[in-house]
Amino acid sequence: MSDFPRWKYFLVAIVLVLGIIYALPNVYMPVQAVQITANHDAKVDEALRQKVIGALTQQNIAYGSITIKPNPAKGDQLMAGFANPDLQKSGLDAIKAALGNDYTVALNLESTVPRWLRAIGANAMPLGLDLQGGVHFLMEVDQNNMIDKQETRYMDDIRSLLRDKKINYESVVRNATRGQGVVVTLRSSEDRTAAGNAILAEYPDLVMQDGAATGDRFVLNAAVKPDKLREMSLNTVRQNLTTLRNRINVLGVSEPIIQQQGDSRIIVELAGVQDTADAKKLIGATATLEYRAEGGSDQQAMDAVRTGNVPPNARLYYERGSRRPILLNKQVIATGDQLVTANSAVDQQTGSAAVAVTLNAAGAKKMLDFTSGNVGKRMGVVYVETTYEVKTVDGKEVRVPKVTEEVINYAVINGVFGKNFQTTGLHGQKEASELSNLLRGGSLAAPVYIVEERVIGPSLGQDNIAKGMTAVMLGLGLVLLAAAIYYKLFGLVADVALFFNLVILLAVMSMIGVTLTMPGIAGIVLTLGMAIDANVLICERIREELRNGSTPLASIRAGYEKAWATILDANVTHLIAALALTTMGSGPIKGFGVTLLIGILTSMFTSVTLTHAITALLHGGRKLKTLSV
Repeated sequence: MSDFPRWKYFLVAIVLVLGIIYALPNVYMPVQAVQITANHDAKVDEALRQKVIGALTQQNIAYGSITIKPNPAKGDQLMAGFANPDLQKSGLDAIKAALGNDYTVALNLESTVPRWLRAIGANAMPLGLDLQGGVHFLMEVDQNNMIDKQETRYMDDIRSLLRDKKINYESVVRNATRGQGVVVTLRSSEDRTAAGNAILAEYPDLVMQDGAATGDRFVLNAAVKPDKLREMSLNTVRQNLTTLRNRINVLGVSEPIIQQQGDSRIIVELAGVQDTADAKKLIGATATLEYRAEGGSDQQAMDAVRTGNVPPNARLYYERGSRRPILLNKQVIATGDQLVTANSAVDQQTGSAAVAVTLNAAGAKKMLDFTSGNVGKRMGVVYVETTYEVKTVDGKEVRVPKVTEEVINYAVINGVFGKNFQTTGLHGQKEASELSNLLRGGSLAAPVYIVEERVIGPSLGQDNIAKGMTAVMLGLGLVLLAAAIYYKLFGLVADVALFFNLVILLAVMSMIGVTLTMPGIAGIVLTLGMAIDANVLICERIREELRNGSTPLASIRAGYEKAWATILDANVTHLIAALALTTMGSGPIKGFGVTLLIGILTSMFTSVTLTHAITALLHGGRKLKTLSV
């Protein structure tokens, strides 16, 4: 067996050591915890820790460790551990009542993996919804709202275009039938022709059609092309997916599943969340951003609060946090759905925190036109959020909207800008980061409605985990026993390889962050059953060589060499099937495919290379008369 090179021994040893280290975190089960993160200018510090301890002590709620977890990406977090889900829920209620709206309090799991393992990136696999418990939402995107918003925008844009082109018109209104576009009424046939040409040149996504003429009223119908409507519908769903992901990050949920289903539905699965009220409030809210010009001085705003008299072209708002009254113009300059991206930055002139914003073409044109004549004046950013409460009216459930409007930024326009500009006047880099996240992900392109809701309790998750572990252990034990009985020493070698196959499989899944689900456990069990096939082929080939009169060492060498081609062919076909499940499947199917794909790759290494290394150590350099196979 001297043909087994030394470098392969080192490779096997390194892989086994790394596999054990990175699989080890899965032994440490997470504990129930409550996560506290700061909103706006609130701080996560020792004072907050003592306040949480006081709230739990006052309610006689037993708790474990309460520690501050540094998180550079999302800000520091305070984690309070509890012994069971009941104490966790009681602790959540007590902490929420004590902290109010300055902090986000959410259910979570706290890792018990030792710090030295986390320092080298070794973490336990996150558990999926079916193992950890949580909530499942099926959400419907309101496509009619998208059509309404788009046609209203075209209506305003057509009015502006006709004024710029100095084309006389009588009215520009929405068609009474949703999805049928805009009706433009003009005063002459020449004006209708000119308007049609101008609109078509500026907005090629519209279809123009002459309507009936009555006296001096000439009608022009402008409707959005069907292909464009479908594209806008798909973009609406995609934008809502991004927005929901950003919002759900606030909940601190481990590995949330947010994916599109069909043309207008979205699936949201939040593992570990049992109280659905906060989740529904967060993901079901409809939010948008509006950029508005200054509508009056600070003194006029104070007078409006005192007397109730608001200037005719202005609206009264309040600044978030400080509740300072602010007057802003009724006309909107640009909205959040015209925003391409926003990132926190540093103002080069003052060195203060800022947010760099990029608008799309339509928003950039409006912003450029406005700022060209309003340098030195102020502009406000209004955050408009609509939440829906379900109330029973006359025996029927009715969704009642609740609208909240707050000014999140109010700053002086220092120069002319359009597509790219900076928002300054912020209180530090943390607020700039929060504002940029809000600008990027705070606006839903269209409202979403929860059409299906399911709650999976943690007891069901624990039962699933226990049954899954039993299935893995039972399957592994039976395979190990059968191999040892039938193939004797070579069967024991195969058993060792099979055990390390499980270890390396768990290590790889942990390293790449695969979420463990019931289909994933099924994939692990199937992998263990399939992995022994390669050793069966090798052992049978060795037996055949011995029957043909080859020496024991020659039979071992020939067994591995001749069985390799068959093993490779069989596993390549398995890999193709697993790859198809991974790339084309979703949800449970994809989870099963990922586990199977990784398991096939690890089994090829352990079944061939690892067993070859062990066999070489046991039989190399010895004179053998027979083999225990």
